Amino acid sequence: MNKELLKKSQSLIALFALCLVISILSDKFMTSSNLWNVLRQISVNICISVGMTLVVLMAGIDLSVGSVLAFSSAVCAGLLSKGISIPSMDLFIGFTVLGGVLVALIVGLLMGLFNGWVITKFSLPPFVATLAMLTIARGATMLYTQGIPISNLGSSFEFIGSGWLLGIPVPVWISLFVVLSVVFITNKTTFGRYIYAIGGNERAAFLSGINIKAVKLAVYGISGMMAAVGGILVTSRLNSAQPNAGASYELDSIAAVVIGGTSLSGGIGTIAGTVIGATIIGVLNNGLILLNVSPFWQQVVKGLVILLAVIIDQKSKKKA
Repeated sequence: MNKELLKKSQSLIALFALCLVISILSDKFMTSSNLWNVLRQISVNICISVGMTLVVLMAGIDLSVGSVLAFSSAVCAGLLSKGISIPSMDLFIGFTVLGGVLVALIVGLLMGLFNGWVITKFSLPPFVATLAMLTIARGATMLYTQGIPISNLGSSFEFIGSGWLLGIPVPVWISLFVVLSVVFITNKTTFGRYIYAIGGNERAAFLSGINIKAVKLAVYGISGMMAAVGGILVTSRLNSAQPNAGASYELDSIAAVVIGGTSLSGGIGTIAGTVIGATIIGVLNNGLILLNVSPFWQQVVKGLVILLAVIIDQKSKKKA
């Protein structure tokens, strides 16, 4: 019983130990301003990683989330700053903050659905299909922005990423809503049980009557939409859409999922674990910056953490 409890709590123990070490090495870490800053930063990765968790639970992967984030947020920024102009019809359509956000979410959803459609229609490995979307979405972002940031999006939009509500940053409220929504889906709905069933044994799930293609389509759609949510948070915080936004975000989200205990083989994992994993990644990033560690070494450290988490996952699977 104690061994099982220790195994379930290992991510939480790792987070506590990491916080303890960084707080000893840097007196700036435990300040309220820095902790709020960490929470703002991890809110983006939490939103992306929650969608990634659903994909990995089905034994899939989504490498396109960073590029989908960039394109959906660029579209949102473009609509807010320029609207849609059709000179030949003497027509101009302006967008409110709500309108721009909704369009961004729809764009993310459609790109995710496209991933799911390609994977199910042509039986492509998720790695290959989403890698292709990574390139397509990144190229589309560069074409849409012409490689130039889209700035000055207004104080109302900036409030989403930089504002406070009831003494807590708005991004934290948004990520909390996302987490609770997906926890409800995975724990309390038939759809959630289907996700675990497909990841556990896809053949058995098919024979039991589960519509595998429909579930995969929906899950990849959710992943794309969660990437768009992350893009809105990033863009609103900077009050600018950067053409290179979201670079390497897919690695941070996969790291959060694996560190949080979700098996890359599918069928095992929780959203709560992913939240802890995303927090570990955020604290690690913040700690390395506070300790003035070179950005190049930061990448090395994160890579080693991901490798260690995958090794632990594989050892746990063999023991099981």
